[in-house]
Amino acid sequence: MDMNELYSVKALLDSGATSSFTDRNFVCLKEINTQTLSQPIMVFNVDDFPNEAGQISKVVDVLLCYKTHSKRVLVREHSEASQNTLDVSREGILSKSNE
Repeated sequence: MDMNELYSVKALLDSGATSSFTDRNFVCLKEINTQTLSQPIMVFNVDDFPNEAGQISKVVDVLLCYKTHSKRVLVREHSEASQNTLDVSREGILSKSNE
């Protein structure tokens, strides 16, 4: 994380999700630095068909903070994420100890 910018956003905590996502438009609007993946990730819907929004090719390094807890996560940038939010998976949900 090289920007050290602080953003207060709404987060959707989804304990059944397998990955954490952020809205591509939000990343562009806030000019948040991204890292390009060497191998894009295919996105599939629950019906096993490819998602029409396409592959994930970038991630954002995020430090999630809630009260005294924090956790660093790589969040995938995707246009199907909830607008102006973080969709946080089980791996991104904050535990009782700081990591």
